Amino acid sequence: MARILIVEDNEDLAFGLRAALEFEGYEVEVASDGREGLARARMAVADLLILDLMLPHLDGHELLGTVRREGVSTPVLILTALGEEAEVVLGFDRGADDYVTKPFSTSELLARVRALLRRAQGGAARGSRQPVERFGEVEVNPASRTVIRDGETVSLTPKEFDLLLALLEKEGAVVSRTELLREVWEYENARVETRTVDVHVAELRRKLEADPSRPRHILTVRTKGYRLQRRHRQ
Repeated sequence: MARILIVEDNEDLAFGLRAALEFEGYEVEVASDGREGLARARMAVADLLILDLMLPHLDGHELLGTVRREGVSTPVLILTALGEEAEVVLGFDRGADDYVTKPFSTSELLARVRALLRRAQGGAARGSRQPVERFGEVEVNPASRTVIRDGETVSLTPKEFDLLLALLEKEGAVVSRTELLREVWEYENARVETRTVDVHVAELRRKLEADPSRPRHILTVRTKGYRLQRRHRQ
């Protein structure tokens, strides 16, 4: 069974998370501050890291950035307070895979955990046999998982890259948020309330569009979802 590391300084919350996860059969460790969490994460024995962002001694952003720079690829689920979207965006930039907003239900948390573990254990990287894709001034290489815009390499998080591939694969068709949650995040129940897709789309626009406020390629289709338009229409 998968091993999960929880880094959370709220004792009551950490106890509740541990109890819920152990009931599902997971092996669980708890670290109560950032320094301890970093030391355990560096051991690379966990299959999933559940990380609070507001931690004593070393905050969650710094912890996450450090382990990613050191090559630790363990999936990370961040915990954030309601209304802290900027914190979520920064977390994704540092290499987080998903997030839940406090307060959250146990069923929601477990759904995210199962999805992240299933994807991490899924084998070969998605898109390894796909040809190089292009739109506008952007070139996407699925095999090497690299993106180049105007001749410069663009750094995308794993989930941003997977989302971009999912949109490219639809060849301009509209993809709903529900479809993207199932395909990219592998949610069992894609009706769970989350702005994960919207936040990732906003980051893709920021990194790949000339003017993110007026996107030419990564387009919103109101009430339907998103689509990727390869050529800008004048």
